[in-house]
Amino acid sequence: MNLAIGDVLGFVTGLLCVWLTAKASIWNFAWGIVNSLILGLVFLDQRLFADSALQVVFVALSIQGWWQWKVRGNPLANGFGWTTWREQAILLAIAIVMAWSMWLILVELRGSAPPLDALITTLSICAQWQLNRRQVSSWYWWIAVDLISVPLYWSRGLYLIACLYVVFLALCVYGLRNWQQTRRAQSPLALA
Repeated sequence: MNLAIGDVLGFVTGLLCVWLTAKASIWNFAWGIVNSLILGLVFLDQRLFADSALQVVFVALSIQGWWQWKVRGNPLANGFGWTTWREQAILLAIAIVMAWSMWLILVELRGSAPPLDALITTLSICAQWQLNRRQVSSWYWWIAVDLISVPLYWSRGLYLIACLYVVFLALCVYGLRNWQQTRRAQSPLALA
């Protein structure tokens, strides 16, 4: 297996970012920005155009999330939220429309995996939006992203990145449990 430097740096910075997110550290955003810049180039090289463009969106959303978490203080002390069923339905509808539209665009651009590339991108945007708002439900969306990403990246020969997403999956399960436990401890009546 021939590993490119981008794969290795993407692996290390991505691992650090998701680990810090699971631990509810504000520094996840700084490492997320670095990771997005690296993976943007890796995905562009693989003609995964939506995944590459997503990294630019992640940089912007990470800056926004960093600011939101800084203003609200430490999430372990100040709490996590949950999206309502209505918000989840709206996010799902947005994801469906965005994925369909992006799929059509990626077909025209001759991307290497238009439907999966579009789905990963839209689900990731919805997940990041919830993460920025400290919503426990973001982890479910990230888990879906990881389940789709692993086989796609493996099929593209991005073996280390595919393995990273397997680790992400485990960290997402850990993060979900950690955030749920923290939320329950902060509010015994919280349903998480």
